[in-house]
Parts: sequence; structure tokens; C-alpha cells
Amino acid sequence: MSKFVEQWILYFVWLITLASLLFVPREKYRAALMVFLFKQCITWVLGLLVVEWGWIVYPVRLFGRVNATSFTFEYFVYPVISIFFILYYPERRGGWAKLAYYAAFTSGIMIPEYVIERYTKLIDYLHWTWYWSWISLFLTFGVSRLFYVWYFKPVRPPDNIKP
Repeated sequence: MSKFVEQWILYFVWLITLASLLFVPREKYRAALMVFLFKQCITWVLGLLVVEWGWIVYPVRLFGRVNATSFTFEYFVYPVISIFFILYYPERRGGWAKLAYYAAFTSGIMIPEYVIERYTKLIDYLHWTWYWSWISLFLTFGVSRLFYVWYFKPVRPPDNIKP
């Protein structure tokens, strides 16, 4: 595939991801922004480590002179996907349903990543495999969920204060 086509793939992904933000409910903007920024903190560190250690390389990327990671995925697409993961999390479902939810979101990212890795120069695994990506996505979804629950937990007045 030519570099021109791969650049257009990146632009298309940006367009679709931006459009998906229109589906964030207005009353959830604050939560969405916190999830987005928190996920960027995680992916910035982990993405840089994976690239600097020579496990993954991104031959075609935006801002190639500034950063060796995939700006598109690490700083935009994955944080936006995490917004939807958190906002539509099956809070009142059982443990198996929650596990399936994690697996579905993780696989929903991993399958296109595998195809992109195999047929384009947007990502190349050097000392990395698809299952390491799957595990890291699954775990970072979990860390984001823990942060969200902690950050937005309801504040209860102490027992000795009456409203």
C-alpha cells in the first residue's frame, strides 16, 4: 500500500472518530473529558515505552518528526473509544457480562489493528504480537474504569452531620 493511501486512512480514522464525539450525551461531557485526558496520560507513557524499547514501529504516522508513536491511536482514537467504554459500561450486569464487555471492546480494537499491521505500514510489530496488544488494551481499560469509579464516586456526608 502506498504512503498516500495510508495517510488517507489516517485522515479517515480522524474524521470517523471526531464524528463519533457527536454521540456523547451532553450531560456526560465532563465525565467524557476526564476519561479522555486520563487515557491520554496512560497511552502517552506506555506508547512511548513500547516504541523506545523497539517493540513496535510506526513507519507512516502523523507528526513523524515530533513523536515516534502513533499520535492518531495513542492520543485520539483510543481515548475516544475509552469514553464510550466508560459511558456505556454495563454497571448493573453480572460479572460475566462485564467481562464480555471488556473482551468485546478490546477485540473491537484489536481486530482492526491486526489487519492494519498486516496490510499497511501504519504499524509494524518488531518484538510484539497481537496478544500483547490485546492484554495491554484490556488492562488499560480496567485502569481507566478504576479511575472513573474513584473520581466520580458519590460524596456522602459524614454520619455525625445531619442534612
